[in-house]
Amino acid sequence: MGRRLAILELRSVRGTGGGPEKTILFGAECADRTRFAVTVSYIRDDRDDVFGIDARAANLDIDYVEIRERHSFDVRIWPQLKQLVRDRRIDIVHGHDYKTNLLAYLISKRLGVHALATSHGWTGNTKRELWLYYPADKRLLARFRRVIAVSSDIKNDLIRAGARPERVEMMLNAIDPDAFRRNLADVSDVRRALDFKPGEFVIGAVGRLESQKRFDLLIEAFAPLALEQPRLQLVIVGDGSCRNALESQAIALGIRSQCRFLGHRGDISTLHHGFDLFVQSSEYEGTPNAVLEAMAMETPLVATDVGGTRDLARPGVEGLIVPPHSVSALRSAIQDVLADPASARVRAAAARRRIETDLSFETRTRRLEAIYDELAHDRRASAGNASAAPWAGRA
Repeated sequence: MGRRLAILELRSVRGTGGGPEKTILFGAECADRTRFAVTVSYIRDDRDDVFGIDARAANLDIDYVEIRERHSFDVRIWPQLKQLVRDRRIDIVHGHDYKTNLLAYLISKRLGVHALATSHGWTGNTKRELWLYYPADKRLLARFRRVIAVSSDIKNDLIRAGARPERVEMMLNAIDPDAFRRNLADVSDVRRALDFKPGEFVIGAVGRLESQKRFDLLIEAFAPLALEQPRLQLVIVGDGSCRNALESQAIALGIRSQCRFLGHRGDISTLHHGFDLFVQSSEYEGTPNAVLEAMAMETPLVATDVGGTRDLARPGVEGLIVPPHSVSALRSAIQDVLADPASARVRAAAARRRIETDLSFETRTRRLEAIYDELAHDRRASAGNASAAPWAGRA
């Protein structure tokens, strides 16, 4: 049996990160270790005092390494990255954002390893990102031999930017169905711990409290329903720059007592036991992990038709999918669930079945490993030598 393929998962992020971190970290833990040696490396800015990826990685059985930078354009990361690739005898460098996509491409040219990229979407809204970084990233990815897009929308964006369709693989985000599983015996205890009263109908929402998530639209959609039905409760989980504005909005609409903000929580699967409905109101997503979690937990789902949402939850089958930016559509879908809970439960059960098959980490990881094998095979074939890995013959 030959040497295992060595993979470097490379990512740059600030703070606690987002959905891609779950895909990267848990995907590495799920790898077939008889065939692949996976290293996860995050580029960490020394100025970032809330960086949290290291703590998450410490709880997993993975090879985790940090590359430290003084600022966003610190050229010292280049020799650190080259040394890491040499030390781990890396065969494939897998970038996960515009910065690490560029680094993966450059290191492939410098050291002869393969470059792979996963495009999780382009969610920032600064002028520099919108007019420089994101267009440049799309043009760069058109040069990659293989690119993974986490939704059909992202795949289409890459093709429009010049990527060859046969080189772009759509691969939805996934989740561990064992880690996210509803236990009916826990529902009463969780609702009691959260101080939900008997008979209350609890609508949950999870995400960073930033403008792209459009929690303001959800609160606006919820307000008239809450005023008519005191048993309704809205619980928003997450933190961010919009929190004060959202709390002020709930006060102005007269529903502050029915709208709770729990802040950042690490026990999302537990909280779902208290939810009767999950609502995503975003105006942009890649492939939303919050939707995956709701599907896995069999929480009835209402979500906006953005990014890869309908790739995960097929409209009317696993959830109710509504147009973005529409308060009336959100409100109507919530009313549908309130009026017909039996149909909502049928959709939730279908969502769970989809999680256990198409959208499990196990399924996604095996598909990703097939791409690793393909890249390695192409290199050997082009070299005309079955042993011609990048590090063959090197000290």
